[in-house]
Amino acid sequence: MSKPHIVILGCNFAGLTTARYIHAVVKDKADITIIDRKSLLTFVPNIPMQVLANVNPAIDLQFKFMSFLAHDGSEFIQAEVTTIDPETNTVFYQPNERSGHPVRRLQYDYLVVALGNRLAYDKIEGFNENGHSVTDVFLGNRLRNYLHKEYKGGPIAITSNIFHQGKSDKLPANLPIALTACEGPPVEMAFSLAHWLEKQKKGKTSTIFLSTPAKVIAEDAGETILNQLLPMMGKMGYNYQANTQGIKKVHKGGIEFNDGSTQDAEVAILFPDWQAHDFLKMLPFTDDMGFVITDLYMRNPDYQNIFAVGDAASITVPKIGSLGHMEAEVLANTLGKELGIIKGDIAPMEFELLCMGDMGGIKGFYMRTNEWWGGKESHLEMGLTPYALKMGFKQMYYTLGGKIPHWGLALSEIIGDHTAI
Repeated sequence: MSKPHIVILGCNFAGLTTARYIHAVVKDKADITIIDRKSLLTFVPNIPMQVLANVNPAIDLQFKFMSFLAHDGSEFIQAEVTTIDPETNTVFYQPNERSGHPVRRLQYDYLVVALGNRLAYDKIEGFNENGHSVTDVFLGNRLRNYLHKEYKGGPIAITSNIFHQGKSDKLPANLPIALTACEGPPVEMAFSLAHWLEKQKKGKTSTIFLSTPAKVIAEDAGETILNQLLPMMGKMGYNYQANTQGIKKVHKGGIEFNDGSTQDAEVAILFPDWQAHDFLKMLPFTDDMGFVITDLYMRNPDYQNIFAVGDAASITVPKIGSLGHMEAEVLANTLGKELGIIKGDIAPMEFELLCMGDMGGIKGFYMRTNEWWGGKESHLEMGLTPYALKMGFKQMYYTLGGKIPHWGLALSEIIGDHTAI
């Protein structure tokens, strides 16, 4: 009797972790194939640190994961996914190592969509000529070269565009609505840039203009943390603006917002709308924006053999790595129960934001909260320990090949919640 075939689309943070967790649960009870357009994982959360240190992020932030998948016995295909036919359980893909391949097909018994998102920089007028960001190696190097070779000490604006969250009456009830995809990176960039400006004697905190299209920045951090964070940033000298309603245009010298306001900027660091990949938008298991609909076990309600994790999943809001990690564990256990390996009940997804960011000067911040989802947990800490946690996570991820132990997040929470230095 043939084994069930589990196909995982995407091998970045959510996809790699999911693949390794699934294998740990099902072992030799299923065959696993992973498809991704690239054979390297870029450790995106640490790109800003490399930018400010004047180091090309490609040097040590592009992680080779192939040996870990081979150790598990999983197959990997480097290709672009072109579409999915859920009626015939077929994935269509085009190998992209070299151009000229025909589109091929692959049958699945279970499908996991972990393709991340499409960053819609092309929807921001003027970004190509005048915008900067830190979301990949190309943009990181572009900003790095400007800051270290051309920057004249002018104002630096950091802002996000409006996020268009998907809707569906098949999603779990009472999911919060976000106007930005994730504002941990803008906050982190503001903190670390202020330290860099002072260290380089090129400016100070008041050089930075931080804004958001929402009523408040980092709304998913919850009121308790924001009531601590925003007054603190005001006292430190940051310029702050809310309710911009998104970016209308970025031009040489500044930004125009949809609310009619403007901001002068020598450097405009922008975080775009996070969109679903185009081919997903018309499929019958996605929401009105193309994100995959799931329940709290990461399973699609209509196509019971289709799952999603990470940014591609509709319930992942904000689009943050810690949620993808939690979803990967839930999904692996769900498949384990489906295949008869796990006999007892499994826990559904429980939302909690866990964020660790750099502040410069080997200091960092740590946030853990579930207030945005109606919970009562709320922790904000700053100091040397959160920085060590951030760097330790990268090392653990590289060493273990994305398969963070089940106690990993719990240990981080214990240490982070009780930061002493």
